[in-house]
Amino acid sequence: MSIVVAVRKNGRTVVAADTLNVFGQERIGADNCRAIKVRPVGKVLMAITGWSLYDNIMEDLLGGRDVPPLGDEKEIFAFFMVLWKELHEHYPFVNDQPHEKDSPFGDFDASFLIANAAGIYKVSQDASVCRFDKYYVIGSGGVYALGALHQIYDTGDDAEQLARRAVETAIEFDIYCGAPIDILEVE
Repeated sequence: MSIVVAVRKNGRTVVAADTLNVFGQERIGADNCRAIKVRPVGKVLMAITGWSLYDNIMEDLLGGRDVPPLGDEKEIFAFFMVLWKELHEHYPFVNDQPHEKDSPFGDFDASFLIANAAGIYKVSQDASVCRFDKYYVIGSGGVYALGALHQIYDTGDDAEQLARRAVETAIEFDIYCGAPIDILEVE
């Protein structure tokens, strides 16, 4: 229950996210428990929406290791194949739950967004990787933020302002998104 927005414009790539923490029907204000939804991984920004346990897993998995290469679709896909294997070998509470009964694929039951100097990448629940040139969003407020970006992208030149406005739109209309907004820029 989140909104994460990545925007590339005029040589800048910015990622913005809400900070609301939701546990089922409980909304926890950022003054009491601020959710960090975007994390630097080397020179890359990685965001996760879905189960908050992934934050703990990523911190555990990436802590003390070399920064994984996440420069293009191939490297990102390879990292998520390692993640899938690690999840099943080292985290006994993880299981395969495809959303569709007849699906041949497992399911992360979360979405990931990677932003780097080369582009914006969505990693879907089935681990497919898709590159975007201008913008993309993940999270429960995504339909609102994506609609906002579709309308405003060509009207502004500042990637940070565009990302902020898209997150503000999601916060306004999705009850599972909330302020304040974190904004990070790709190096």
